[in-house]
Amino acid sequence: MNSTELGDLWDRLTGIQPAPEQWLVVVTAALALIAVVPNPIWRLARNTITIAHEGGHGLVALLTGRQLSGIRLHSDTSGLTVSRGKPTGIGMILTAAAGYTAPSLLGLGGAWLLTNGRITLLLWISTALLAAMLVMIRNVYGALTVILTGTAFLLVSWLTSSDVQSAFAYTVVWFLLLGGVRPPFELQSKRRFGGAPDSDADQLARLTHAPAVLWLFLFHAVSLCSLIGGGRWLLGW
Repeated sequence: MNSTELGDLWDRLTGIQPAPEQWLVVVTAALALIAVVPNPIWRLARNTITIAHEGGHGLVALLTGRQLSGIRLHSDTSGLTVSRGKPTGIGMILTAAAGYTAPSLLGLGGAWLLTNGRITLLLWISTALLAAMLVMIRNVYGALTVILTGTAFLLVSWLTSSDVQSAFAYTVVWFLLLGGVRPPFELQSKRRFGGAPDSDADQLARLTHAPAVLWLFLFHAVSLCSLIGGGRWLLGW
């Protein structure tokens, strides 16, 4: 690839795309909501939230100096991220807290990029993160899920028009913002009936000696605040 091609590629990556019409922003929000609310659709769509959840664990583990051993994604939309390092301390706490907050924070970051017209950059960053995550996947179902998701981002970013890219990007960001709200409520419901005894909230309670309900409150606060803030950005309010 010569310098001219590299320059064109860089311009495409960093270029600013025009914001879509307001009606399209609303429609993409409605599509994302449809993927989150009905249980039959959510059971399938939740795999994407699990990718973000486990990816959050993995990314923060690396950023805090832990050694990432592997990530597994399961067909029941559960997942497992294994890292090595000190079993206590701030690194372990941040790693454990990253899962339930990751989808919402990724959605918030995506909303900021879209507000600034960086649609192509958002798609390419997402593809790069999925490619990096694929290296650490340790089961077939997880690899297939990440490959299919990454392929969708790659095909949209390379082969479709700017309008299609815009609609796709806005739908994905809305889905992360809206989809990030539901898992903390699901976890709260499971814990109410004695389920999920080793959840992220319970692990954080053991690590910090703060009650699990406090960590559940944090998960709720991050997801709802991200939805409000990101939604305002996307809608231009």
